[in-house]
Amino acid sequence: MKLFLSAVAIFALFNGISGLAGKAPTKVLNDGNKIPTLALGTFGFEDIPKMRSAVNYAIEAGYRHIDTAALYDNEQEIGKGISDVLKKGLVKREELFVTTKLWNDKHARDQVVLALRESLAKLGLDYVDLYLIHSPEAMNEDGSPANIDYLDTWKGMEEAKQLGLTKSIGVSNFNTEQIDRIKANSKTVPAVNQIEIHPSNTQEKLVADCFARNIAVMAYSPFGFFVKRGEGNKPGNDDPRMVSIAKKYNKSVTQIVLRYLLDRDLIPIPKSTNQARIQQNIDVFDFHLTPQEIATISSFNKNTSIFS
Repeated sequence: MKLFLSAVAIFALFNGISGLAGKAPTKVLNDGNKIPTLALGTFGFEDIPKMRSAVNYAIEAGYRHIDTAALYDNEQEIGKGISDVLKKGLVKREELFVTTKLWNDKHARDQVVLALRESLAKLGLDYVDLYLIHSPEAMNEDGSPANIDYLDTWKGMEEAKQLGLTKSIGVSNFNTEQIDRIKANSKTVPAVNQIEIHPSNTQEKLVADCFARNIAVMAYSPFGFFVKRGEGNKPGNDDPRMVSIAKKYNKSVTQIVLRYLLDRDLIPIPKSTNQARIQQNIDVFDFHLTPQEIATISSFNKNTSIFS
């Protein structure tokens, strides 16, 4: 075990990862900026005002990365939470990493900067740390398809970065072919690709392609593995293999899933508004899984999205 941990430490050192146990380490992006390797997810909560307190809970627990999007309709409450922790002196703005996303109805090149300015006004910030194209598909305001090439959208993203409105730019839900089109037709390689990854949708090929292109991968819906969607799905938090691993490390099964993603060099985005769960989700930096345990969890893969 000591040899394995040493290997992990060496791997982290050479991949630009730093940090102490119990706190989210940082990873160096391809543009030189640093990103915390675990983020608070904020998608899908009906009680949007809870997001303000969730941000407070998260920062108090040690999170430094908050992930939101224009689509989530919660940027204003996220901004209030950020304002709270800054006023309390819990963190300085430069210690936070804030990610938000451009929605599909703002894909025209001249809409990108305006859309980001709208998000910044809601967040109460002068800049975000990472701005992502939420999806390669463009649409009109009425939801109908729009004939806009994401290469034009990317030019708007580059302009947003040049203006200092975001430190890094990236994509979400893009495949390898789409990423390679951006690389071949622009000056900026996406710093991040945010995609759905969990034990029943491991996305190993796309992850490998991103890493080969020096693109970091953020993993949304990390607990999608536990969503029961028919008889064909593998069991989740009651599976004896998962329970055995959790007992070994004195952790919950959900913590094991997060550690699995972290040990794959991914940046998971667990979402919660519950203070205890938020704390539990970041308490995953004091252990590592063995290669065999990682393989065991990957064996649950069914290439199944929880959104399909």
